[in-house]
Parts: sequence; C-alpha cells; structure tokens
Amino acid sequence: MPVYSMTGYASAQQSGAQGPSATDAKAVPASRLGLEIRSVNSRFLDLSFRLSDELRQHEPALRELIAGKLKRGKVEVRAALESPAGDNLREPTPRLLQRLNALQDNVRAWLPEAGALSVADVIRMSAAEGSADIDWGEALGGLAAQTVKELMAAREREGARLATMLLGHLKQLRELAKQAQPLVPQLVEQQRNRFLERWKEAMALSEGTSPPEAAQDRALAEATAFAIRIDVAEELTRLASHLDEIERLVNKGGEIGKRLDFLIQELHREANTMGSKSAALELTRVSVDMKVLIEQMREQVQNIE
Repeated sequence: MPVYSMTGYASAQQSGAQGPSATDAKAVPASRLGLEIRSVNSRFLDLSFRLSDELRQHEPALRELIAGKLKRGKVEVRAALESPAGDNLREPTPRLLQRLNALQDNVRAWLPEAGALSVADVIRMSAAEGSADIDWGEALGGLAAQTVKELMAAREREGARLATMLLGHLKQLRELAKQAQPLVPQLVEQQRNRFLERWKEAMALSEGTSPPEAAQDRALAEATAFAIRIDVAEELTRLASHLDEIERLVNKGGEIGKRLDFLIQELHREANTMGSKSAALELTRVSVDMKVLIEQMREQVQNIE
C-alpha cells in the first residue's frame, strides 16, 4: 500500500451546470459549480465546510463521502455556485414583480416609514427565486467524488516523497550507528589504562602501606564500573531495532503515521541516552548528528496519515 501524506489540495469545476426548475427551466441561467478541498496534518479527521446557501443542505452527504476515504487530517471543503458573466442579472418575472409590489404595500401600510425596495433588492430576490427549486445534489456528488480522488492522488504523491526522505534518513542513522560501535571499546581500554596508571602512581606514593593486590583490584573495579556506565551497546541494539521497524512500516504503507510517531520518540530517547553516556567528543558528535536527523524525521512523520 502507498504512504499517504495528510497535506494535499484539489479542486474541480463543472461549467454549464443547470438544475431543473419546477416553474420555468428556461429562465434558470446556467451556472458554474466549483469545489475545492485542502487538507493539512491533524491527529484526527477534522472536517470543516464552507458552502454557499444553495449547497448547504448537501453537507451531510459530502461529510459521509470524505470520511469514507480519508482517515486523518484537518480538511476544509469549499463549494459555491457562480453565474457566468451576463447571466447573473436575471430579469424578474411579472409574477414576481406583482408579488413584491403587493408585499411592499402591505408592509408600508403597517410601517409607513419603511423604505421602498430598490432595483438591487428586486434583482437579488429574482436570483434567489430562480435557484430555490434547483437540486444540486447529483452534480455536487459527482464533482465531490472526482475532487476527493484527485486529493488522494495528491496526498499519495506527497506521501511517496516523504517515504523516500525517511528511508534516506534511516540509511544515515545506520551509518552513524556503525561509527559509534567501535568507539566504546576504545574508550573502555583507554580508561582501563588510565586507572592502572593511577594505581601505579598510588603505589609509588603509598610506600607499601596498602596491599598491592587490593589497590589493583579497586582500580580494576573502578574501570569496570566506568565501562558499564559508558556502554551504549544496548542503546545501539534498540536503535537498530527501531530503524528496522520504521523501514518495514514505510515499505508496507497504509495508516502508519501514529506508529511512526511513537517509534520516532523511541529513537530520540536512545540518541539522548547515548549522548548522556558519552565520554568522548566523537561519540557526542554522533549523538548530536543522530538527534538532528531524528528531529527532521519527526517533522515529516507529522504529515503522514
């Protein structure tokens, strides 16, 4: 399965869309139906809709369609109707003018100071009447299915780019782990020699007051304790295991974002522990380089579904 990003954008328009009017189909001007969907990362699926008045009744159907395809992300859906130039000024019918005139007379009979209807008011009411009996459900449903498909394709392309980046970072982390492995035995041997030198110096200063065997045993015990304290073999083993699991998930694809986020936290913990155990500048550098790469991976994983 592919890896999907939660970041994507898609839009579609249907020109010449015209709904059936119950009264006068020829009087209803052709319109352009536009739909756009944009999404960004989110812990859960968060849908928000901005629909024009004529399309607001179709929000539940749109919500069901999108929720059936997307699992995570903050998704914003916009849909609106636009009349082409020259068609937005729809001529009011005589019947509508009669109704408006009668309503205006009734209102002013009770409210003499009420203002008269303007030409703009009449045109706006005429446009509203023309679209009141139109059902855009079928056209909007088809356009939404097309737009969601394009959005998923965009999220898949972005997901493939993120997967490639993650696999590249995994390779770099493995190279850093290889650099860290031979450093620990070298540090242990250096510290062991340093303790033995201190033991010899102590023997020379003690003038035989302490048994040589006891002093040597104490020096070796301190060297052993130091070796245990700076040993990062377990951290490197767990880090390698996490890297293998991340690679397996990326190659598998699907809904892997939350699991990857957890594994990235584990990687960061192991790199931090290596840094705290570091007894050499070289091992500290390896730990810092690891944490930089892991932080870059964490930022990218936040966008994976």
